[in-house]
Amino acid sequence: MNQPHPLAVHPSATNETRIRVRYAETDKMGVVYHSNHFIWFEVGRVELLRQLGFSYRDMEEEDGRFIAVVEAKCRYRAPVRYDDEVVVRTELKNVRESVLHFGYELRRPDDGTLLAEGETTHIVTDADMKVAALTEKYLSAFRIALGRTG
Repeated sequence: MNQPHPLAVHPSATNETRIRVRYAETDKMGVVYHSNHFIWFEVGRVELLRQLGFSYRDMEEEDGRFIAVVEAKCRYRAPVRYDDEVVVRTELKNVRESVLHFGYELRRPDDGTLLAEGETTHIVTDADMKVAALTEKYLSAFRIALGRTG
């Protein structure tokens, strides 16, 4: 059975995911501990892949491709506290055969306050952690999401 390309339904290279801050994510001062921002970036990244029509698990299990973080940055703009709702905005910024680059914004949904912004760069590897090219189905999906046809 022929199915439409997954991007025919969701062609965007951007995803927004909402999360609610759990008490365990805060420090003694009642502010979200800084490393949790990177966990939220991952949540957004995984949801963006799902929006594009596949899962990270599929990449690993079906195609033997892994996306290892080689650089991660976060700029903290405003404190986030227990029970706050946060919008994680994730954007695929660039793709090459063996490199993916994502950007992130964390915002308060009620007033749009920028809470943090960040970036991650990933290399694509095989199961032996050797640099490998994305398979064509993923490379094509990423390029289409970015508006590139070639």
